[in-house]
Amino acid sequence: MTDVFENYLSSTGELSAEESNFSAQFFKPVHIKKNDFFIRENEICRYIGFISSGAVKAYATDKDGKENITCFKFENEFVTSFSEFVAQEKSRRSIRAIEDCTIYRISYPDYQHLLHQVTAWNSVIKSVMEHEYNQKERYLLNYNNKSVVDKYRHVLSHEPILVQRITTQDLASYLSITQRSLTRAKGQIHKSNIL
Repeated sequence: MTDVFENYLSSTGELSAEESNFSAQFFKPVHIKKNDFFIRENEICRYIGFISSGAVKAYATDKDGKENITCFKFENEFVTSFSEFVAQEKSRRSIRAIEDCTIYRISYPDYQHLLHQVTAWNSVIKSVMEHEYNQKERYLLNYNNKSVVDKYRHVLSHEPILVQRITTQDLASYLSITQRSLTRAKGQIHKSNIL
């Protein structure tokens, strides 16, 4: 088990050292190459993963085959389609690597076993779910009904990691704008330095 994952578990303050060690055996490392899938849309969501290194994007595909990106996840974050994982249903979105990744994943049966053996995991998962909810709320507040320039300005100020690690095409999809609009907004902001 990597230091990154162990550090995360101890940082939650929910698990004892013994519980962390016991839990670690259920998380198996998988290496996912850039553009490969962690979860595919319309397939049963079988895993929760913890990103040790790399980054992924989550998206649904519309009837024209266009990706509508809903979020990005980086190191030290859990990733899955939570509601479908819990219900063991088909995922409504795909989760795909945008960089080479190492993800520690746990299967649904092992997850259920772990929750019964280490009740503190309920608190860990609760905080992960709260993080997910807050992330969605922030997205709606910061990117809905805003001008393209305001959206990009917010990214620069509050989520610079997106500019550093995400392609322009993916960032435009995430912001629900065209690539051309995003390029124009970048030009406007950098030219007039209106940060």
